[in-house]
Amino acid sequence: MSIFEVLMLVCFGVAWPASIYKSWTSKQTEGKSVLFLYVILLGYISGVLHKLFFAYNWVIYLYMLNGLMVSIDIVLYHRNKRINKEK
Repeated sequence: MSIFEVLMLVCFGVAWPASIYKSWTSKQTEGKSVLFLYVILLGYISGVLHKLFFAYNWVIYLYMLNGLMVSIDIVLYHRNKRINKEK
């Protein structure tokens, strides 16, 4: 475990709730890239797999928490896209 890895995950983790809140309240997709969200999710999944196979420690939970928040933002993106299409 590296303190820098933990710090990176915490910093990113602090940003996701704001992104989720904005997606939830605005009901808009403008300014969001779903491809970017999927790439970030792939990165978190890779981090979890690395921790499982090579360096298991408690940091895996930060990867999983961040991955969950990105997944929520992806679901909201698709919800908002559907809402915008219906308008």
